[in-house]
Amino acid sequence: MTPVPRVALLCETYHEINGVALTARQLVAYAKRKELPLLAIHGGKEPGVHEEGSVRRIELTRSWLSVGIESDLRFDFAFPRYSARIQKELEEFRPDAIHITSPGELGELGVYLSRRMKIPLVASWHTNLPGKVVRPAVAWSEERGLSVLLWFYGFARVTLAPTLPQVAWLEKELGKPSFLMTRGVDSELFHPRRRTESDGVFRIGFVGRVTPEKGVRLLRKIEQALVAAGLREFRIVVVGDGSEVPWLRRRLKHGEFRGVLRGEALAEAYANMDLFVFPSRTDTYGNVVQEAGASAVAAVVTNEGGPRHLVVHGETGFVTGSDAEFIATVVRLARDRELLGRLGKAAREKMSGISWDAAFERTYDAYRYCLPEVAATRTAPVRMARVQVNGQ
Repeated sequence: MTPVPRVALLCETYHEINGVALTARQLVAYAKRKELPLLAIHGGKEPGVHEEGSVRRIELTRSWLSVGIESDLRFDFAFPRYSARIQKELEEFRPDAIHITSPGELGELGVYLSRRMKIPLVASWHTNLPGKVVRPAVAWSEERGLSVLLWFYGFARVTLAPTLPQVAWLEKELGKPSFLMTRGVDSELFHPRRRTESDGVFRIGFVGRVTPEKGVRLLRKIEQALVAAGLREFRIVVVGDGSEVPWLRRRLKHGEFRGVLRGEALAEAYANMDLFVFPSRTDTYGNVVQEAGASAVAAVVTNEGGPRHLVVHGETGFVTGSDAEFIATVVRLARDRELLGRLGKAAREKMSGISWDAAFERTYDAYRYCLPEVAATRTAPVRMARVQVNGQ
């Protein structure tokens, strides 16, 4: 009989609009569906304890000592005040593994308590430092930052990463097993049947945090190129919020700003796009690319970060190597609706076979690796199976 590990998930972000928060929410939902014992402790604005089937979920608030580190995430220097409470929860829950999702407040407490209580640590990698896998030369500050991150992740017995190159790199750098933790997509929620627009306007969409690291100022150059090409009937639809929204509002004459959308409203927004653009070079994965694909919307992405692994170049979208190529590709697709239709159909077919359940089955392999009865049978580190995932 396959052993069922008891897992304590400690994550800084849960309700926010980002890939880590989405993954945490989906992991909780998976544990509930499968009746797997899970203790989830996360940050939030409404403190409380929620008993949800096999899941015990605890939301903790941040103090006035917290500082903003992203548009929707803060770091609380006073978070250690929860240490005794979290330790008590762990003692009562008796986890086989503690899973942390970042080197934030809860991640740091997770490392401390895993060592203090002698509980194996699983750490998922959500950081993309450009160049560490593909370029040997990096800036000094990035090099130092990477050294600190690797030192932190070195406390984990196993790591989780969203792409195979990152898995292989982490195993090489840390000398410990790393497991693939991809992300799923709800192909019933994100579906082309939700399209409601039929006015002939070409809609280019972006979904995500509207912040500098997402490269969103490229949207202005895309607009200029489309106008220069003689195209007028188009809109650039921005879904999300962040510090770059005011800059874009002032400059995009064809812009539509929808704010943060969730659920069916978000799914409808995707379905009404004709092309999805994601100019970020820093994302480790790119859930939004999968959601667009499930909506039968082709994507144009950069050749840095995780999104490039989600697009089959020339079949479900395009992976571009420069801003100029990115812009030219958007103009080309705006002119060639037949090609765009084929790409969107192929993207839908590709995403239809990707599920959260399949993703978390692999995650639970990492948890099982930490079980005492599994550890007792190991004579050497077990490297993860090099399966082909998402066309990688």
